Amino acid sequence: MQSLDKRKMGLIAGGALLVALAWQTPTASLEIQTHDVTDVAPKKVEAALDLGIAAVSLLITWTAQR
Repeated sequence: MQSLDKRKMGLIAGGALLVALAWQTPTASLEIQTHDVTDVAPKKVEAALDLGIAAVSLLITWTAQR
């Protein structure tokens, strides 16, 4: 009977962990801004990857030669 109680507690704990992880996806945001401060329209590249369990977004800016 005790092993059944341990199994139930394990399932409840695992379910609670899954709910906690699904509540908010951990996100990393990386920004590399190398543009000139006076540049009002810098060139940029944006990318995002969301795997469901984690997400990453990337922003790179630079000043184009004129």
